[in-house]
Amino acid sequence: MIKLYGFGDAFGVIDASPFVVKVDLFLKLADIEYEFIADFNNLKQSPKNKLPYIEDNDNKIADSAFILTYLIDKYKIRFDTHLSAEQKSQSALYTHALDESLYWLLVYSRWVKEDTWPVINEVFFSELPIPLKWFLPNVLRKDVIKTLKRQGFGRHSETELLTKADEHFSALSVLLGEQDYFFGELPSSFDAVAYSALCQFISVDFFNSFNQQARKYENLVQYCQRIEEKYYMKA
Repeated sequence: MIKLYGFGDAFGVIDASPFVVKVDLFLKLADIEYEFIADFNNLKQSPKNKLPYIEDNDNKIADSAFILTYLIDKYKIRFDTHLSAEQKSQSALYTHALDESLYWLLVYSRWVKEDTWPVINEVFFSELPIPLKWFLPNVLRKDVIKTLKRQGFGRHSETELLTKADEHFSALSVLLGEQDYFFGELPSSFDAVAYSALCQFISVDFFNSFNQQARKYENLVQYCQRIEEKYYMKA
């Protein structure tokens, strides 16, 4: 049986990482039996020192994109066969947009915003032993802020970043329209990508300006609820 390694449930979603959620939902959509092993210490065993990673017999695969490629190839997953060549190309580009742009906006919204940081600190670091919990969270936060500045997003104002986030949410809302899934009435692998990103803004149990912006799009809220009711039994 495949083992999926992640961080674990947080903020009312099954994992604080959209990349872990992506693989988890993909496995559900593909109807592949698996075991989800949630522990922050999984990082120590990860081949790339990042989560998620999976174990499939003697194979260890890290990084959500490579995991999905591996699963599609090995298990002959065909639930994208209803997509046209154009839609498959669009799916690939949209995936990069969410993984490499919206993700950094999520990081900013959690680690930089002063009104959200106390929530993140409590959930991620409250069980650290003293004296680590007195200084380690702030050390890690400063490192994340430096990474965001090197990446470029950390050089923008919150207003500018909210505008960028809304461009993503608006585009996704238009793309989804009144459909059940992003490319019609049947799910595709892009739904694993889209839900994994959207749930981190819409389904989480805390509020900030980025979450509120995402929740303005009723069809995206309903989309997350639909996925959760069907695959996570979350009413």
